[in-house]
Amino acid sequence: MRMLRPPGVYAPQGDTALLLESLARERLEPGVRTLDLCTGTGILAIAAAARGAEATAADISGAAVAAARCNARLHGCRVRVVRGDLTAPVSGERFDLVTVNPPYVPAASPSTPTRGPSRAWDAGPDGRIVLDRICRAAPSLLAPRGVLLLVQSSLSGVAASLTALREGGLWAQVSARRVQPYGPVMAERAAWFERRGLAEPGARSEELVVIRAVRTGARMAATSAGSRGVTTPGRHADDAA
Repeated sequence: MRMLRPPGVYAPQGDTALLLESLARERLEPGVRTLDLCTGTGILAIAAAARGAEATAADISGAAVAAARCNARLHGCRVRVVRGDLTAPVSGERFDLVTVNPPYVPAASPSTPTRGPSRAWDAGPDGRIVLDRICRAAPSLLAPRGVLLLVQSSLSGVAASLTALREGGLWAQVSARRVQPYGPVMAERAAWFERRGLAEPGARSEELVVIRAVRTGARMAATSAGSRGVTTPGRHADDAA
């Protein structure tokens, strides 16, 4: 997809591609309500809208909100784009499918940046400032049998995300994995990652994972129908322990 990306807005990269592939495997029927948090260019919301979803996109960045709106018009898709801090703009709403590509790169600063391009990726010393908030908010965002697709790096505590989502009452597993070389930001911090014990000595690649979490009280058969047409299998075809 051709995407307009003004300065400071996160460019779709390997994590975006992995999340798009996971989204493509979800069965979406017309009218399914979807939400893309930390939307950036809006590419994931647009992909959902193109399949007939009632798509909402949210971002704290004004530039990202403007980009998502422009890109939706560019692709002839109807997407509601809202601005605010993570889930604040959709407080009280429930969705059948939620996608998130949040900031997750470990950084020396104990807080997330409030401006500049690093706002799109820096997430505190363990990379979990935003991830922890998402895991806490996910159960209240999802409609019954709703699905969360969350992408993150192996450096940012995949087990911690799974534990938090399960403790929130969701069924959660890793559904996709991909190893990719460090980009410029990660490569610059490679020695720091090693000192922090986040990466093995000499590591110059990370594993990206998509976590698939379902709001359901029990594991379901792979053919079970989800809320308003979203399939919510108990064991997804690509699930890995």
